[in-house]
Amino acid sequence: MTINSYLVLGIDAVLIVSALGLLVLSIVLFVECIAALFAVPSQVSQDDWQNTKVTVLVPAHNEEVVIRSTLLEIKSQLQKQHRLVVIADNCHDATAEIAGAVGATVIERHDLSLIGKGYALDCGLRFLESEPPDIVIFIDADCKVEQGAIEQLIQYAIATKRPVQATYLMSKPSSSNPKASVSAFAFKVKNLVRPLGLAQLKMPCLLTGTGMAFPWSVISTVDLANGYIVEDMKLGLDLTIAGHIPVFCPQANVTALLPQQAQATKSQRTRWEHGHLKSLLSYVPVLLKASIKQKRLDLLISALDMCVPPLSLLVFLWLLLTAVSWVFGVFTALWIPVTFLATAGLFLLIAILGAWVKFGRTDLPLQELLTVPFYVIWKIPIYLKFLVQPQNKWIRTERDSVNISKP
Repeated sequence: MTINSYLVLGIDAVLIVSALGLLVLSIVLFVECIAALFAVPSQVSQDDWQNTKVTVLVPAHNEEVVIRSTLLEIKSQLQKQHRLVVIADNCHDATAEIAGAVGATVIERHDLSLIGKGYALDCGLRFLESEPPDIVIFIDADCKVEQGAIEQLIQYAIATKRPVQATYLMSKPSSSNPKASVSAFAFKVKNLVRPLGLAQLKMPCLLTGTGMAFPWSVISTVDLANGYIVEDMKLGLDLTIAGHIPVFCPQANVTALLPQQAQATKSQRTRWEHGHLKSLLSYVPVLLKASIKQKRLDLLISALDMCVPPLSLLVFLWLLLTAVSWVFGVFTALWIPVTFLATAGLFLLIAILGAWVKFGRTDLPLQELLTVPFYVIWKIPIYLKFLVQPQNKWIRTERDSVNISKP
């Protein structure tokens, strides 16, 4: 065989392996999205949840624009024996004063050498150690907490004795554009559709940042004092490996507002996407190793779920590999990679369309569905930046003083 023949076979092998990997990821997404089409049975407790000792922790860094409405919504759902605690973390605005005026217990933390929500939550938990509650709930300061959400989270935590994740979605601002519509839909696939599918399959879900409830016996065993840029994802994976498997509570709804400012949008997406990719690279090997050591199928499923990149990146990788494989096939008549990728594309199409028909039409009208390629193109620089300058520091997204409305 000539050198050119070896080169062609080498390229073919790389393309086959890449296409096969993408096919596996597409099947994982397909299974999750299809499973989400079926109802998930409720796991609420019949216990007297009102008498359960509950503390809601709200980490807040310069949140004077939005925190008042969030705290009032939370307070309206608490019983008199429940506590509302705000950690005013490195604030230099009126966050602490507003929280105190609403009636929350306020802890002020000042340490510019340790920045990040993980440190704030750790401070809150240490404050509770002297008189620990039965259930701790984490709510971000910029969220709309739908009525009944707190009750649902408490009941799920009582019934399962496991970490509980609410449905956490992003709402479009009133003056939104097609890019915001696609972003809201992609967020819904990640935070509602896929967790619903995993719940139907009785598999662990990821923790997504806010609307999380924990039995004290569980949350007191972990160390939250870190500056990880997606501390929620890290926490959920650490708990899953330790045997405290998070459960999804679709009935509890928490909503935040997509940023209106272009720079804030880019900053938020960069933190999320880079954090996801960093977690993928660091935790998938850990999950696989733990799966073998503990002989647990759920850890293997969690590893496969983690391997699925953000939706726009998955679509971009499919388009790129498909184009390269077609060109390669035209010159070499080797079509195995194209066959794998065509099959992967079919699974992707069915998964995305199924999720859109059932869950996404309110966020992404049919006429805006055609803007998806432009959204993918907009995200490409974020992924390229991860290769050369990945974001490692937690950066708070600038808030808009706009009320969150229901879709």
